[in-house]
Amino acid sequence: MKLLWLDLNSSYAHSSLALPALHAQIANNTDIEWCTVSATINENTGSVVNQIYRHQPDIIAATNWLFNHEQLLHIVSRAKALLPHCCVILGGPEFLGDNEAFLYKNKFVSGVFRGEGEEVFPLWLKVWNQPRKEWKSITGLCYLDESEAYHDNGLARVMNFSELVPPEESRFFNWSKPFVQLETTRGCFNTCAFCVSGGEKPVRTLSLEATRKRLDVIHQHGIKNVRVLDRTFNYNNKRAKELLNLFREYPDICFHLEIHPALLSDELKQELATLPKRLLHLEAGIQSLRENVLEQSRRIGKLSDALAGLKYLCSLENMETHADLIAGLPLYHLSEIFDDVRTLAEYGAGEIQLESLKLLPGTEMKRRADELGIQY
Repeated sequence: MKLLWLDLNSSYAHSSLALPALHAQIANNTDIEWCTVSATINENTGSVVNQIYRHQPDIIAATNWLFNHEQLLHIVSRAKALLPHCCVILGGPEFLGDNEAFLYKNKFVSGVFRGEGEEVFPLWLKVWNQPRKEWKSITGLCYLDESEAYHDNGLARVMNFSELVPPEESRFFNWSKPFVQLETTRGCFNTCAFCVSGGEKPVRTLSLEATRKRLDVIHQHGIKNVRVLDRTFNYNNKRAKELLNLFREYPDICFHLEIHPALLSDELKQELATLPKRLLHLEAGIQSLRENVLEQSRRIGKLSDALAGLKYLCSLENMETHADLIAGLPLYHLSEIFDDVRTLAEYGAGEIQLESLKLLPGTEMKRRADELGIQY
């Protein structure tokens, strides 16, 4: 069986972890012949389809997310037309919501996975070409059966996160990019209504020793920038301090972290202040400086604590802190956004990232969009 992974990214600098994360779990399965086609969303559609066609795959798999959604469907629909017996299977954040309408509209897609795939994707590969009734036991899989009835197998979660084979062990892990990504936790303690991680409970963690082993491999490859994917690095201040002490062992690597300024303990503040210069690059989640907006967004943490924490982070000369705001949040008016940008500028943030609200599948805000008066 020949499986082609379409690695479609928004730019050259980005590389999806999905392929190496999945491949690492079944790398020793000799029944699967893996091949890849890598492209960006700006490349010619026909050229990418031609590359896929030349491989003559049995399965086309890909991750579908906000920035590649439209182009990915253009590509795989054309590939399916040229390879009618090929099975198209998709996953990713775009399928965290209700997938019924998508599957009826895009019947060239055989099925989509909702949730985390490392455990369930290998199970599906054992039955991919069998009657659809054999797909009923695959958690997280959504599909239409032979009579075009919709089936929804819920949400896949990897509870034994620490037991997964690390993606760095896959031959498909891309070491050529400007940075690599590292998960030391999966899930988030917070309940933000606009974020796909708002419903990811419980938080699952890697041990300190497992993280050290992975960083050793990353360091051996000469990587200089690591983006830690943990949704809230300091959700547990004790663990955050332990990780910072671990990062000290790699002074030639810059670690990019997402930190919640409202949750900084005095002990963690002291630890941050003593770190080597340029060891950390921080993204401080602010979202809004309006209490009513944060309450509507169900974000945990007092605004006064967040502002005090941000002011402290911006005062540190051994690291750069960026702060972010989200325009379009319910109750957040344009004049308030301008005022908040001015306030953050006074704090001395290295960069103010002003983004527009994205209604992501599976989020509370997407489900309540009409109720909240959100036009999109």
